[in-house]
Amino acid sequence: MKRREFLKVAGVGAAGTAIAAPAIAQSMPELKWRLTTSWPKSLDVPFSAGETMSKFVAEATDNKFQIQTFAGGEIVPPLAVVDAVGNQTVEMGHTAAYYYFGKDPTFALLCSVPFGLNSRQQNAWFFDHGGNDMVNEFAKKFNLYALPGGNTGTQMGGWFSKEIKTVADLKGIKMRIGGWAGKTMSKLGVVPQQIAGGDIYPALEKGTIDAAEWVGPYDDEKLGFYKVAKNYYFPGWWEGGTALHFFVNVEKWNSLPKNYQAIITAASGYANMYVQAEYDARNPQALKRLVANGAVLRPFSQEIMEACMKASDEVNAETSATNADYKKILDSQFAFRNDENLWWQVAEYGFQTFMIRNRPKG
Repeated sequence: MKRREFLKVAGVGAAGTAIAAPAIAQSMPELKWRLTTSWPKSLDVPFSAGETMSKFVAEATDNKFQIQTFAGGEIVPPLAVVDAVGNQTVEMGHTAAYYYFGKDPTFALLCSVPFGLNSRQQNAWFFDHGGNDMVNEFAKKFNLYALPGGNTGTQMGGWFSKEIKTVADLKGIKMRIGGWAGKTMSKLGVVPQQIAGGDIYPALEKGTIDAAEWVGPYDDEKLGFYKVAKNYYFPGWWEGGTALHFFVNVEKWNSLPKNYQAIITAASGYANMYVQAEYDARNPQALKRLVANGAVLRPFSQEIMEACMKASDEVNAETSATNADYKKILDSQFAFRNDENLWWQVAEYGFQTFMIRNRPKG
């Protein structure tokens, strides 16, 4: 190459570098966000979702984008996450959307409703059946952008101070039960109480409430419910799969460079998988310990299950009649549920039933 041609090429290269560097810098701004949660740090699995997501975001951006995770109550109360994100008190939050059904019952459908989807079905609906788009069409009304951020799997039915044998036994019971399921339970005479996780034990101990549900063995053991109520019921028909969400203020989300949006999306996706992996791995041993410490496992009777499903159908019909958002999402989820359960009946149920029956005893 002649000297003059070389200098011309080199000059273009230098100019290209000079242009590219600021462009890269602009796409990687230094940001510091705060993420508030509904969880005390002692509930390490749900709290870990925020830390897991934040760690991946920081590492993927060479620490240019840092998101600090706060426990419930450190910035705002545990059940005020959605408000704090919507009004930009913080940029992000991590919570269970059904806590906010008082704002709009549709929030419950983002999380879990009685006799709804299990956790795998939820993820299938979110990611491959238009669910995330439907969720965010609704969420933007509250200045939110939503990303799935964990799932508990099917939950337990809770801790009761006395044995529940019939539907009549539910009448008058004061029960801490999260979110939308309280509407169903109230039709059967239960008095639902909305209480944050860290406040449930003292309420149960003092007799302010007669029963409480939280999540499942691992978390319930940490919260000590077995010490004050021995009857441990299953299944938690109101939470066949409880989806947790990261909520981002929609203006803050829209202001992010596309690469940062992609990084948060990927990091949230990992956290979504990891939370359920933690629960699935830790619940079996915790259940063994609870039983060893005196917990008595009891199934809800067929009578109770059928009465609860009937009551839930009534709640859904009443709500759908007056709330178009609720009806749109519920109809989509339940049509999907019916097809999914057909498939599960063919393969998943058959396999798991055989494996459970042949589980080594002892």
